[in-house]
This record gives sequence, C-alpha cells and structure tokens, in this order.
Amino acid sequence: MNTLTRRSAVGLLAVTLTLSACGRGADQAPEQAVDVKTDKVAGEVTVWAIGEEGKALGAFAKDFEAANPGVTINVTPLGWDVAHDKITSAIAGNATPDVSMIGSTWSGELSKTGALDPTPGNLFDKSAFFPGAWQTVDVNGTAYGVPWYVETRVLFYRKDQAEKAGVQAPKTWAEFKTFVRALKEKGGAKNGFNQGYLLGSWQEVLPLIWQAGGEIVKDGRYTFDTPEAVAGLKQYASLFEEKLAPTDTPEGAFPQNFIKGEVGGFFLGPWMMGVLTSDGGAGFADKFDVAPYPKGPVAGTSFVGGADLVVFKKAKNRDAAWKFLRWLTEPKVQAKWYTTVKALPSVQAGWQEPELTADPRLKVFGEQLKDAKTPPPFPTWEQVAKVMETELEKLARGKSTPEETAKAIQAQADTIGTGL
Repeated sequence: MNTLTRRSAVGLLAVTLTLSACGRGADQAPEQAVDVKTDKVAGEVTVWAIGEEGKALGAFAKDFEAANPGVTINVTPLGWDVAHDKITSAIAGNATPDVSMIGSTWSGELSKTGALDPTPGNLFDKSAFFPGAWQTVDVNGTAYGVPWYVETRVLFYRKDQAEKAGVQAPKTWAEFKTFVRALKEKGGAKNGFNQGYLLGSWQEVLPLIWQAGGEIVKDGRYTFDTPEAVAGLKQYASLFEEKLAPTDTPEGAFPQNFIKGEVGGFFLGPWMMGVLTSDGGAGFADKFDVAPYPKGPVAGTSFVGGADLVVFKKAKNRDAAWKFLRWLTEPKVQAKWYTTVKALPSVQAGWQEPELTADPRLKVFGEQLKDAKTPPPFPTWEQVAKVMETELEKLARGKSTPEETAKAIQAQADTIGTGL
C-alpha cells in the first residue's frame, strides 16, 4: 500500500498548456519584479486556498483585515483533487483570482504560462526561508510567489517496540536495516516497515538518491541513471527483497496498521503526529516517537514539500495581495498558523516562537528542514513523477532491478524533457 499524504502538494499529472499569449515564452529572459507599495491598501483580495488550509484561512485572515481597515480577504476553498485543473483552467480563461495557494511542485509549470507575478524584491528576503522551501518558487533565478508552509519527512517509529527489541533510532542506512529487522523479529511488528510503492512512491526514493550523493537534475537535464541513483534504488528495494516491508497491504490500512503495531515505522510528514495522537486514542502518543532520516553514504537529506502562495499578473488588487502574503510569512503569524492547522513555518524565525518550541518532537522536523531538498520546478516534473511511480512499483514487486529501473526512468524522462 502506498503512504498517502494529507496535504499532497504533488502527484497531479501536469496539463499541457498552450498559453503563449499569456506571457513570456520559455526562451525569453527572466522577468524582473516590480516593487510593490503597501503603505496604503484597500479593497477586496480574492484568494483560492486548498485543503484544510483553505477551510481555515478565511477566519484566520480576519486579523489581517483588522490591521488593514478597508481590506477584505475573500477566500474560496478548493479540494486538492480539483485545485490544479481549476487553476490552469482559470489561467487559460483569463479568470484568475488575485492570490492562489499552489502545490510546491507547480511553480515551474504555472510560471511558464506567464500568468504569475514575479515576487517583489522589496518585500521578501529569501534568506529568511528554508533554502529548500525557497527552491520551490525559484524558476531560473526568478521567484514566483513565496513558500507558505513546509513539510519534511522524518522517521516515525513505535517507541515501545524499539524498547522491547532493544534498539534505538537508527543513524545510518546500515543501522536502519538492523533496526527494522529488530522491530519485526523482536518487537512484534509482524509486517516490518510501511514503505510506499504506489502513488507518491517517488517521495520515498528521492531522499535516498540525495543521501547517496546523487542529484536528479544536472546541467539542465534529468539524471536518474547514475551510480548514486542506483544506490538509492537499491536501498529502497532491499526492504521489499528482505521482507522488511510488505507489498500487499490493503488500501486504507495505514495508519491503523502502525497503531495496531503491525508495522513498526514509516517515513512521513508532521501532520501524522496529530493523526496518530487522535486515531490512536488515550496514551498512544507515548508509544511512538520521531527521528531524523538515517544518513546514507553522503548525507541525511530529506524531501521538503508543502505549499506556496502566488499572485497573478491579472490581479485586480496587486498591492494588497502582496501585502497579505508578506503578513502570512511573518514569523509570529506563521507560528499562529501552525496552532490553527499544524502547518509548519517556511520562515526559519517562526521556529523560535513559543508555539513551536513547546513540542520537542518538532525540533526533529526543524533540523531536518535545514538541508531538505525539493524536486526541480520544471513544468514537466509531474509527468516524470508519474513515470517514477510506475517504475518503482515494478521494482518493489521484484519485476525489475535497481539498474533497470534507473535506465527506464531516465529514458522516459529524456523523452519528456524539462519543459523549459
């Protein structure tokens, strides 16, 4: 079974847009942002926001309205299942809102349409954000929008089973395999470890490639067929080969299989802490813990996801829109937003606020974010991600080798291209 994410900013197949009339072509020079004046703003700002964040943002924005009399924030909530297509359709029909939340891998595709307003340099300091988060909005040196919230993957594990098995959270790849085996053979996790192999499985593999010292892009092209990528694929496949991770978990069984103790761990994002505490019932919060990714041959790099906020060129209230985004990325506002929907701050200073420092488990995520990476903001990334999912399922089921998988992904990625 695949490990599905609650706030999936990825995994939607890219729609090919024929919108050359909307703006610059891919071969034109990067756009220059125009400074925004935000001393006096008024009027309505229309915002599209997705998922649980979309449901909560309208009420949350009342504080901004109170601090800016005359401004009204009008939020339309969208579902993750329809958001991508609704946004691309709005661009095609010249019917965009002022602001939209987007998935963290969508900026390359959307910026190519020419519909996004470059980020005003006088309002935002990119060094204030986690580097991996800023990468999600940087397309060929031009930023489009700002990172709003982030998530990164860490190791969740059954602390009680680890204690029973006499093992501690692993720090290296070698220790990780020993750890999972101990959870299964001595700790009571009969099915070992929950590792995704269907939708979203590429999120399991990219960290392993980075940890092995590899990159998935070099010199403007995809690079999946490298020794480092193969090393990451071998590490991924070994859990299935050694029967430490199942490939027959019924759909919908996760995370109950972790709560029941059938699997002893998984890699996923911070929202799972709330899910496990809620679904696990009284006392379960004391039965699990989190730890950083075990380090590979080179690093312990994780995946950074989340969501960004963009302003459209056809925004009717551009200055107020950008001022709203600046407010949403202030450290204290980001900390308050975390208490509202458990979305982690993209601004590093937000992690120093009391709302974040109160939970020692959050420190693990904050440390992991310092060198977490994101897929490239290429217009074709969603297509390549889909290819990876198909090939990784074959690998997980033993129908291909790591070497064959790397070659297959590379060949299809070369055919698809970067879209730039």
